[in-house]
Amino acid sequence: MLTQDLMLVAGIIVCGFAIPSILGAMADKRAPRIASIAILIGGTLILLALSQKPGGHTWHEIPEAFVHVVAHYFR
Repeated sequence: MLTQDLMLVAGIIVCGFAIPSILGAMADKRAPRIASIAILIGGTLILLALSQKPGGHTWHEIPEAFVHVVAHYFR
């Protein structure tokens, strides 16, 4: 269960970090190449996490996944 939670959390964080990169590239009138790659990686991690859990994740389980991952690494 931790690997699915870890993939979900990592995917959300990677996609979240890509948003400022996209906005910065658009403000400078450049193509957001690195941000696009980050979105693809993050989206793939999220899809892998959702596909490996039989019922998938609900919106209410996402904060619990963050807590499980943080608690596992800070014990």
